[in-house]
Amino acid sequence: MSQRRYELTDEQWEQIRDLFPPYRTGRPPKLGNRSMFNAILWIARSGAPWRDLPERYGSWKTVYSRFCIWRDRGVLSNIFHAVNDEADHENLSIDSTSIRAHQHSAGAKKGALNHENNQHIGVSRGGKTTKIHTIVDGLGNPLLFELTGGNKYDSLPACDMLSRLEIAEINILGDKAYGSQVIREYITARGASYTIPPRENIKNSWKVDWYVYKERHLVECFFSKLKHFRRVATRYDKLAISFLAFVYVASVFKLTQ
Repeated sequence: MSQRRYELTDEQWEQIRDLFPPYRTGRPPKLGNRSMFNAILWIARSGAPWRDLPERYGSWKTVYSRFCIWRDRGVLSNIFHAVNDEADHENLSIDSTSIRAHQHSAGAKKGALNHENNQHIGVSRGGKTTKIHTIVDGLGNPLLFELTGGNKYDSLPACDMLSRLEIAEINILGDKAYGSQVIREYITARGASYTIPPRENIKNSWKVDWYVYKERHLVECFFSKLKHFRRVATRYDKLAISFLAFVYVASVFKLTQ
């Protein structure tokens, strides 16, 4: 199969081809999983509206419908976790990045403020933004994501994210935003260590291995690569679950390179 811009190579496709669920009923569609994923990847990389999808991918409505099915059934998140099952856990870096919310992301129906329905758009000095929180391993590969409004402190979801990983005997790297007593005590209570610099105005300071701290650049580099995907660099999606799905799509592409 010839490769076009923004599409998976044969080597990348071989890594994920068996991770898609089988068709439940009826005959398979004309375009297979590879073409459908490439179509979604084209949207993620170009940042274009669904209606501008090239004709070679078929009806944009069909592709969007498949995207929603994979999003709602957790297919995209499952593929993300499956291709990253051999992480380097010597050092883990935690950080967040702010994403500007385009005016098209407004107007989602209001619902209960739970994980599924909260749209994670906050108002701060930078306007309406969404924060992507992540933890990357010692190779700079993402392990998990969490979304919050852009007006939320970086430290708020830290303990929740760390609780989803086995961090015993692992070193956690973070900037000053993660230096609160609650986070540091949580890390040490789980048998891990941390390399987090203290704030200038803190009374009881602690030593920092600045040589090890340099490894935190890996999470910054990952965010830089993630924002090559324009659908992630700017949030156009009304639903947080759709925006997060594009984060998974972009990450799968990067992890399989």
